[in-house]
Amino acid sequence: MPNLTSDLLIIVISALAAAMSFAAFALPMLNRGEKKERYKNVIEKKRKALFEQTKEELNRKGPKTVTAKDSLASFFKMKSFAGEYGEKVRIMLMQAGNRNPAAPMKYIITQIVLPIFLVLFAMMIMAKADKDIEPWMEMSILGMCALTGFSLPRILVKNTAIKRIEDLSLQFPDALDMMLICVQGGIGLEQTVDRVAQEVAEHSPTLAEELGILSAEMAMLNDRRGALSEFGKRVGGHGKSFATALIQAEQYGTSVSQALRVLADELRDIRMANAEQKAASLPPKLTVPMILFFLPALFIVILGPAGIQMSRTF
Repeated sequence: MPNLTSDLLIIVISALAAAMSFAAFALPMLNRGEKKERYKNVIEKKRKALFEQTKEELNRKGPKTVTAKDSLASFFKMKSFAGEYGEKVRIMLMQAGNRNPAAPMKYIITQIVLPIFLVLFAMMIMAKADKDIEPWMEMSILGMCALTGFSLPRILVKNTAIKRIEDLSLQFPDALDMMLICVQGGIGLEQTVDRVAQEVAEHSPTLAEELGILSAEMAMLNDRRGALSEFGKRVGGHGKSFATALIQAEQYGTSVSQALRVLADELRDIRMANAEQKAASLPPKLTVPMILFFLPALFIVILGPAGIQMSRTF
């Protein structure tokens, strides 16, 4: 009976190990499929939106030229009252990954409503307080609530945008190298961007979405500069440098492959400089943890036996 129990236990453990190994092998494949499917859905929606926008403009037969910015027509209706602030909000939200045309309006409404709500809530709390609060303290609390309500949406969106830009900047140099190889192989810029977007969809879905949207805009719209400019605003960092380089190459008639080669070399130098900077800043950062954690343990190990021996002697 003990042998049977041992054999059964070994079989169960082996089966669990095999199942875990299969799951560890299969889950990354499933995640890749989900990322590619998400990328395709985003790009298909963007292509349909651009197609409908272009069709609508053609039906109007107006003198207005279709550009990448015109795809956000619903937002520009509010730009007349929001002005430059609305444009800054739109860019910040796009950098944070929110491409909803109604997002800037919701953001501005939140910045207006949230301070009022916090001020009213603070007034209600202070009105129910047992002790009297000094007038200057009340004004300070209300001012802090208003400032917090106005600044909180921007802080949240800005932090998300910064993290997203850092992630895109980390993955962009590799994508740029692939673009350079494709362009040197004789592939057009639109096909190059679309091909690279498909290749990086497994590892960087965010960058794949942005490149896919850029490819769709360049293919569906007549204004390549506008599409590149919008891409630079959405991605920021290295993406903005990429868009500027291509716009200048098209403007002055220089080779696209040469512009990409120069930009790729520049990004490699920037990456190396950042790595050297991080390596140089490592010793000062390790000083405090070593003093707080390593040195006390080292002193205990070195002086501990001597202290024990002295206590036994005396």
